[in-house]
Amino acid sequence: MFDNIYKSKTVLITGHTGFKGSWLAIWLKELGANVVGYALDPPSQPNNFEATKLRGKITHIHGDIRDLEYLLEIFKKYQPEFVFHLAAQSIVRLSYDEPKTTFDTNVGGTVNVFEAVRKTPNVKVLVNVTSDKCYENREWIWGYRENDPLGGHDPYSASKGCAELVFSAYLKSFFSLNAGQSMGIGAASARAGNVIGGGDWGADRLVPDCIRALSSHHPIGIRNPHAIRPWQHVLEPLCAYLLLGANISKDPIKYSGVWNFGPDDSSQLNVSEMADSLIKYWGDGSWENLSDFKALHEARLLKLNCDKAHAELNWHSVLTIDECLQMTADWYRKFYDRSRDNDLYYYCVEQIHHYKEYSDRNGDRL
Repeated sequence: MFDNIYKSKTVLITGHTGFKGSWLAIWLKELGANVVGYALDPPSQPNNFEATKLRGKITHIHGDIRDLEYLLEIFKKYQPEFVFHLAAQSIVRLSYDEPKTTFDTNVGGTVNVFEAVRKTPNVKVLVNVTSDKCYENREWIWGYRENDPLGGHDPYSASKGCAELVFSAYLKSFFSLNAGQSMGIGAASARAGNVIGGGDWGADRLVPDCIRALSSHHPIGIRNPHAIRPWQHVLEPLCAYLLLGANISKDPIKYSGVWNFGPDDSSQLNVSEMADSLIKYWGDGSWENLSDFKALHEARLLKLNCDKAHAELNWHSVLTIDECLQMTADWYRKFYDRSRDNDLYYYCVEQIHHYKEYSDRNGDRL
């Protein structure tokens, strides 16, 4: 997979204890990479990092991206060739309560990661993982392109827009071969939308909220039933990040820059439809409307245009929304099945292999 680019390479992931980061660490481990993870403690209980016993399978380092001195020490020690930056404060509603922490982490922490990359000659590829919420969201019915204006209503979205400006400055000033820099690091910023999948128990996220309610036989409380989101399984953007990193390593000039990765229009459901579908695949349950007109602002519509990824990377989302939900429900049912000793690491690996089969079915080659 990915032309064996990652085999025997040292790959550093920031945020590997999080939902997406832990799945990425598993995939890279199975690709034969020497995975070094740098992150704070898992952001929730339970969590995928501990459920899969990932700590004992990779090099796990407890660290804060706001700590530049320690970050530089780790980069110097391990000399990674690939860096995937995922560490972030990623909860919109929490950003209203803790705006300074959000900006310190998502902007200042990102600067620190880029500084560590800049000062580590061994790094050849940087993939900066960000969010579709970096765009100035006017809630249009069409998708945002990579060159559309950045912005943000809430502190989280604004912090992601700021982080994109930081990325652009570092790319043009330090990482770009086009700018005549001697280091010639290939660097990309990958913008993806909402992801679902097994192992996510994040706060104020639809699927974790649904699973917490369903597993305890309570109705699902929904704040914004008519909000539309571009749902995709976590393996879809992770495949994109890995494909992007592999291509950057071959041609850093062509593939450096910003990229959108999102599902097609058939995967866009509103929140109430998502809850109904997840209940169907879980087997039972119900939901209740908890809408509050005084609630904090949350975008009702946000979608990405991914023409660039389709044309230049030959990347396409391959899972239908039903396949996404089925895989997600199956993972959680396995987790909550206490009648047997579940090896969730290898169940994640099994789902990765299933994803590759879906990709092959659609004519894509990983």
